[in-house]
Amino acid sequence: MGNSALKAHLETSQKTGVFQLTGKGLPEFPEELQKLTGNLRTVDLSSNKIEVLPAFIGNFLQLKSLTLNSNKLTSLPDEIGKLKKLETLHMNGNQLQRLPGTMGQLSALRTLGLSGNRLKEFPAGLGTLRHLDVLDLSKNHIQCVPAEVAALQAIEVNLNQNQISAVAPEVACCPRLKVLRLQENCLELSSIPVSILTDSQVSLLSLEGNLFEVKKTRDLEGYDKYMERFTATKKKFA
Repeated sequence: MGNSALKAHLETSQKTGVFQLTGKGLPEFPEELQKLTGNLRTVDLSSNKIEVLPAFIGNFLQLKSLTLNSNKLTSLPDEIGKLKKLETLHMNGNQLQRLPGTMGQLSALRTLGLSGNRLKEFPAGLGTLRHLDVLDLSKNHIQCVPAEVAALQAIEVNLNQNQISAVAPEVACCPRLKVLRLQENCLELSSIPVSILTDSQVSLLSLEGNLFEVKKTRDLEGYDKYMERFTATKKKFA
C-alpha cells in the first residue's frame, strides 16, 4: 500500500479519532500510527497479515476499541494492559496460544472476542475485569472450565466448539453470568454441574452437539429451577 494512501488515512484519523484499514494485506501494525497516540479512539486492522502487535500499542491511552480479527497474531505484548479506556477488544481468527497476565488490567473492558484462536486453557486472570459483559472463546482448543472462573464478571460466555470435557461446579458462582454456551464440545451428561441448574443465575445454557441427547438434561436435578429462570427471561424479552 502506497505511502500517500496511508498518509491520507492518517490525516482523516487525526480529525475523526478512527483508523480503519482492513483487508489490505498489511504485514505489520503501521508504525506511523504512533503520531496519533493522543487521538485514536478506534482502530480496526482486520483481515491483514499482522504477526506482531508492537509494544507501543500501550501508548494509545485514549483507545476504546481495538479490532484485529483475521490476522496472524501468535501472542500479545504485556503493554496491552496499559489501555485503561479500552472497552472492546476483538482478536477473533488469529493464532493466539496464550494471553499476557496484564489482560486483567484492562479495567474498562466490556467485550473480549477471542474466537478461532489456539487457546488450550481458559485464560486466567480475567476475573479482575469488573465491567466485562461478553467473553467469546468459541472455536479454540480449551479442554476444561476451571474453578477460577468463579471470579468472572461476564454476563455471557461463549465456549462453543472447543474440546471441553469438564466444567467446574464453581461456574455457578459467577455473579452476573446469564448465558453459557457449551455447544459442540466433549461433555458427557454427568459432566454438567448440577449447581449451574440449581444455584446459578444462568438462564440460557446451550448444550447441543455434545456426547448426549440434550433432552436428557430434563432428568437432571435442578432442571425445573433452571427452566423457571429460562422462561422468566424469555417473557422479559417477548
